[in-house]
Amino acid sequence: MTTPPEHIEIDGVPAADPGLLAALMSGFGHFTAMQVRDGRVKGLGLHLARLDRSTRELFGRDLEGKRVRALIAGALEAAGRRDASARVYVYPGVRVAVTVAAPAPDGPGAPQRLTTVEYWRPAPHIKHLGGFGQSYHREAAVRAGYDEAALTSPSGEIAEGAITNIAFWDGTSLVWPSAPCLEGITMSLLETRLGSVRRPVTRAGLSGYRAALVTNSRSIAPVTSIDEVTYGVDEELMGRVLAAYDAVEWDAL
Repeated sequence: MTTPPEHIEIDGVPAADPGLLAALMSGFGHFTAMQVRDGRVKGLGLHLARLDRSTRELFGRDLEGKRVRALIAGALEAAGRRDASARVYVYPGVRVAVTVAAPAPDGPGAPQRLTTVEYWRPAPHIKHLGGFGQSYHREAAVRAGYDEAALTSPSGEIAEGAITNIAFWDGTSLVWPSAPCLEGITMSLLETRLGSVRRPVTRAGLSGYRAALVTNSRSIAPVTSIDEVTYGVDEELMGRVLAAYDAVEWDAL
């Protein structure tokens, strides 16, 4: 769940009304989310590239990384935080909002139980706003006693979680679904550092994997079940995955 922001700035100016962000989030735009520790971010270059790429696609304009870094640093300073959960939102006119909230806990996330739902996000390669469909299905999954929803095609091909990426362990490789999805920053950092492959993953084939895990900007967590298929927590696998992520350098803003 997203931590409510403590501090919000729009183009470097503190927002007088925190409700403004809620209004902006209902519009057309995109964002990225990150954990900040001592003023540093893992995969900062990937975050900046994502923001610039999506701004070009949605608005036909560049978004300079130097500007984004300055806006994040300024918001952190104004909030009096060196450790934080930070988000950068980009709206028409290339207006940039930065939110600062309490940091997510360090370390692995709690084991997750997932249920599959038939839904793929539109333009999944963009971390866009207005994700009613994925929010609807995730909230329904939580009400039914699950932690997350796994999004599938009508034929049962799995793409991603509602707010996560999903990976499966076949005993040799970490398998990321090849269906269209948002390539999360944590996923990108792990994929290049572990023995990873991409291939179709289907609901019918879930029992063929030994373990599974989910990743996002807040945590890396083992998956203990997807629908009726159960997985044990592979401590060796999780240790290697967490060690690979821990080895990623923190980039200064």
